[in-house]
Amino acid sequence: MFLKLHCLPLFITLFSLSLSSCLGSYKEHPLHPKPYHPYFHTFGVSNKPNYPTLNSGDLFNYNIEIRTSAPKIVNVDAFGAKANGRDDSQAFKKAWKYACSSQGATLVVPKKKVYHLKPIDFSGPCKSAISLNIQGTIKATVNHSDYERYDGRWLYFDKVQNLRVEGGGIINGNGRTWWENSCKINKALPCKEAPTAVTFNECNNLLVASLLIKNAQQMHLSFRKCVNVKAFNLLVKAPGHSPNTDGIHVTETQNININNCVIGTGDDCISIVSGSKNVRATGITCGPGHGISIGSLGARKSAAYVSNVLVNNTILSGTTNGVRIKTWQNYCDQQKPCPKQIYIYYINADQVSAVRVSNVLYKNIRGTSASRVAMKFDCSKSFPCRGIFLQDVALRPQEEEQEDIAKASCANVRLSYRGNVSPPCSS
Repeated sequence: MFLKLHCLPLFITLFSLSLSSCLGSYKEHPLHPKPYHPYFHTFGVSNKPNYPTLNSGDLFNYNIEIRTSAPKIVNVDAFGAKANGRDDSQAFKKAWKYACSSQGATLVVPKKKVYHLKPIDFSGPCKSAISLNIQGTIKATVNHSDYERYDGRWLYFDKVQNLRVEGGGIINGNGRTWWENSCKINKALPCKEAPTAVTFNECNNLLVASLLIKNAQQMHLSFRKCVNVKAFNLLVKAPGHSPNTDGIHVTETQNININNCVIGTGDDCISIVSGSKNVRATGITCGPGHGISIGSLGARKSAAYVSNVLVNNTILSGTTNGVRIKTWQNYCDQQKPCPKQIYIYYINADQVSAVRVSNVLYKNIRGTSASRVAMKFDCSKSFPCRGIFLQDVALRPQEEEQEDIAKASCANVRLSYRGNVSPPCSS
């Protein structure tokens, strides 16, 4: 057994969270979402982006300077896009190719128009820094056969450096038909992967801001192998029961700041998986969904590394879980299901070559739980969780008339308490 391949060094700080009925049920019909109501002033009310100001004292303060002077405006309409209900993919491909080969170009998707697109690869490298300004709506094709050659993706940005994607517009994954054909909705159907709506692959110095991304086929927004990312002022929405519709997925990505986002989907609001480090999520409103998660990690005894994660000033409401660390217990598949993933803090590992979880701080967490067990640590016997700190945590049952306090379940974990912690671990 080569333990180094199966250890997970984690330094995670989770603090200033408000958990409102975190384990409450969400009853919105999965195939009939509520109408969209603008949340940020950048959506149709003001043309000024609401960029956050970071000072030199901020954690993970990496400078992304990708502005260009006197940008060259490239309008997709000039390349044949009609926004008439027919496919505009070829026009977008031509416009991107031209903008990417130009100096300091801004590709514009005009407002008050809806463009229908098949899967597209927006490939780099480009001649210089480039911007995509989405003011209107981009809507995905519903023809599943259009995705067959695209390996689970719809809008795919590959190896584009110094990229800005913004504009106050809408990206609509049009995922209803994918949800209807999911094995999680219809148990009689085989389980198949659905496309990710927006993927950034190996994009460094990236900014994604002021957009509504909704109703993804599966995941909404994925950052893969990116370095130096800012994602803020995003509204990510899908029905609470839409399957596997993670809001923001972070994998093998370093130095990412997710700020001032409202995320409500049918899966994790934010999921952080192996290879990611220096991840900061602040000012997040999460719900419905499964909460904010690190993992799952260590599937099929694979190596998994995540480190230096900060979650701060976050509200979770109507979610099935709160903040979790998820690791795999042995091999799981459809015939051998994995254990149910529940509770405010979920750490689960029970294999000989287990993921090791260490150096985690939960601080200033307040809220209610629909479950009597509001906090659960279920760690590996071979590699207990260690260096787990609870500071100023107050969780109570959702029902105010319930006299008993919430409970904590703790196995194979070395805990340290600071300040007032309720409920404390009984074992």
